[in-house]
Amino acid sequence: MSTPTRTPGVAEHAERLWAAVTTGDEYAAGDVVVQALADGADPESLLLDVIGAVQRKVGQEWAANRLTVAQEHAATAINDRVIATFGYVLKRPEPHLGRVTVACVDGEWHAMPARLLAEVLRLRGFQVDYLGAQVPAPHLVAHLHRTGPDAVALSGSIATRLPTAHATITACQAAATPVIAGGAAFGPDGRYARLLGAEAWAPDARSAADRLAEPLPRPHAGHQPLDDLPHLADQEYTLVTRSSGRLVKSVLAGLEERIPAMRTYTDLQRQHTAEDLAHIVEFLATSLYVGDSELFTGFLTWTAGILTARGVPAASLVPALDLLEAELRDFPRATGLLRAARTHLADPAAGSGLSA
Repeated sequence: MSTPTRTPGVAEHAERLWAAVTTGDEYAAGDVVVQALADGADPESLLLDVIGAVQRKVGQEWAANRLTVAQEHAATAINDRVIATFGYVLKRPEPHLGRVTVACVDGEWHAMPARLLAEVLRLRGFQVDYLGAQVPAPHLVAHLHRTGPDAVALSGSIATRLPTAHATITACQAAATPVIAGGAAFGPDGRYARLLGAEAWAPDARSAADRLAEPLPRPHAGHQPLDDLPHLADQEYTLVTRSSGRLVKSVLAGLEERIPAMRTYTDLQRQHTAEDLAHIVEFLATSLYVGDSELFTGFLTWTAGILTARGVPAASLVPALDLLEAELRDFPRATGLLRAARTHLADPAAGSGLSA
């Protein structure tokens, strides 16, 4: 008797795809998916438990400094092209559920989560308009008026785009189209989706597709962003955002006085330091926008981990926060966020091991 051929499982498919994308072998990556589909693998599971899982691992390995930026970009590009394989191999069901527009927030270039959602929705029988990364709100609204979808699925991974996401949600609602939000930017529990007035939130593509199988609530007419965030009346978010360039220059100069080694930095090192400071200011401003200190402290904890993985002293974050607090001494909400973040970083229980 001949031994029956064993069909590889999800974990093996993911392992093979990981080997292909991390070596830059696009053909091998495509073969993994084509063969899996030929063997009868569930297409949705391939999308989410194989391609999606590999993509998450790519991000984790970059954060741990085990993949370069170039390797991360190459792997993402290969995964994106592998997803296109489904359109050539599978016979898709006829749309029978409804029409959904899937788009990323303007300024959001991490399009893979939205792409995976679009493909899952198509597999389940939705008519999908996938608009991709960085969709300006006016273009999205024009599309809504032209096509009249049942819902917009808005994806965001970068929390600093939350103010833009808020304006986009409001614009979609003004066009009488409800919004389901998803992605890391909206918080692991969807708190920012609710805060910004989205009709629904989903933690992943499966949940989003399940939720969209039923009609979303119709949006309220005449809704304005300030209705959701009355604390914005103090103007701290606006003033910090407008002065971000000056804040970065002042803090950079102050750090050079406190840390003499910085005076010998190359132009490239200074540029990278200024970019890091700009991210800190941007996350501070976003935390002011949503009125949540956890967004800022979470970003700084993540940043400390990134710096540590790259052999950069994460303790340099603390004097940067001190200098920012001095610059923003007349802004009570901002200084409160900065103090809370410094305390968080200085607490060994927070996991960073930093000391003030």
